[in-house]
Amino acid sequence: MKESRAKSFMLISFIYLAAISCGIIVYEILPFNPYVNLLIADVCATILTYLYSVIFDNASVYDPYWSVAPIAIVIYLAFSKGLNALTLLIFIAVTLWGVRLTANWAYTFKNLTEQDWRYTMLKSKSGRLYPIVNLFGIHLVPTIVVYTCMLPVVYAFVNGLDLARGSSYFFVLAMVAVLLQGTADIQMHKYRKNRKTPFIRTGLWKHSRHPNYLGEILMWWSIALMVVMADNSAWFLIIGAICNTMLFLFISIPLAEEKQSRKDGYAEYKAETRMLLPIKKYTSNK
Repeated sequence: MKESRAKSFMLISFIYLAAISCGIIVYEILPFNPYVNLLIADVCATILTYLYSVIFDNASVYDPYWSVAPIAIVIYLAFSKGLNALTLLIFIAVTLWGVRLTANWAYTFKNLTEQDWRYTMLKSKSGRLYPIVNLFGIHLVPTIVVYTCMLPVVYAFVNGLDLARGSSYFFVLAMVAVLLQGTADIQMHKYRKNRKTPFIRTGLWKHSRHPNYLGEILMWWSIALMVVMADNSAWFLIIGAICNTMLFLFISIPLAEEKQSRKDGYAEYKAETRMLLPIKKYTSNK
């Protein structure tokens, strides 16, 4: 069953339906405020996903969680709290971002015998501690980051914030972020189908080593600032964007670059490109 792409996809779909159902039930029965309820529900859904990753011996069962959970949360909020001008824009931004990212995962998904190379590396390095690394490092830490990123969304819905002019500007930036990520991913897929060079040096990737990550970072800054523009006292809600940025700067990007550094010509490639911005890098010798 694990070798079949179709059956593996059906299993993943079942797992996420179960996780979403678990999260909604936990959220509904808890007596706390929406933020605490969501945190506990998010953790419960993640633990359920983790258990399935152990059953199938594949931590990549968790991969779609990053994009599926925000979609489920924003749809639940839209039905339970209703929509106004601001929350409608937030709903559109988060849903488009999540659907596109989930579609990208589905496009690259092979079956349950394939696991993200980073998880395999962590399993090799951690040995007997891998179950703990898997639960906390691979599952719970990203879930907490996603949760903090979604706090501005919850705040806007719970408080019924009105649309501010500045919020509209950051909605446009969120759409640019979604377009940036989508374009970068499409360009990477085309490169991998006909790989002729060690590094992709076309399109957005010509001057940036991680334009897809730039889109992800911009997305959550846009969401946070949409809400802060509507309520200036809620500046603390940028904590999610900060956590997300740190996750990419200190974990995701270093891991990706460590892998890339094993290829010939990496030093030159790194010297000629920027880490995030797709803008030509001018060096002293050129």
